[in-house]
Amino acid sequence: MSTPIISFIGRSNSGKTTLIERVIPELVKAGYRVATVKHAGHGFDLDTEGKDSWRHKRAGAGTVVVVSKGSLALFADVSEQLKVEEVRDRFLDASYDLIIAEGWKSEGYPKIVIVRDQPGEIAYSSDGLLAVVSDKPLDLPVPVLHLDDVAGVADLLIKQFPLRRREHELEV
Repeated sequence: MSTPIISFIGRSNSGKTTLIERVIPELVKAGYRVATVKHAGHGFDLDTEGKDSWRHKRAGAGTVVVVSKGSLALFADVSEQLKVEEVRDRFLDASYDLIIAEGWKSEGYPKIVIVRDQPGEIAYSSDGLLAVVSDKPLDLPVPVLHLDDVAGVADLLIKQFPLRRREHELEV
């Protein structure tokens, strides 16, 4: 079974990253292994100028992998934008219980929309809408949680995506 994907969407500076950052520890405390995938609509630069990995990439390497005890970083050229399930299937192992995607509003993933100033944001994302997180009261046919109700958001995810037993746990 593939690791489920939940997408957190909303306008720029709506609080998506902050909410995700606050929800992850709640999920981890509940026993989840969480991976995140962030959409960067305007491109990004992760590597540091002058570092060996930056120098390898600048020299023309299509992929650079940096490995240390407990960490791995991958810098790779891709021919087109990848969908979250392509990232999951190519780069993440099956030990994760949930993938939180920040962005991908037009994909068919279950969604949590963060709304601050413009409730119209919900209209473009009604397909697969699980909940809305807002600092304003809204009357909607899905759960509406306050931005500070981090436990409520985590509980909703736990109910929607219950932990599945991992194969290595069944072998005991």
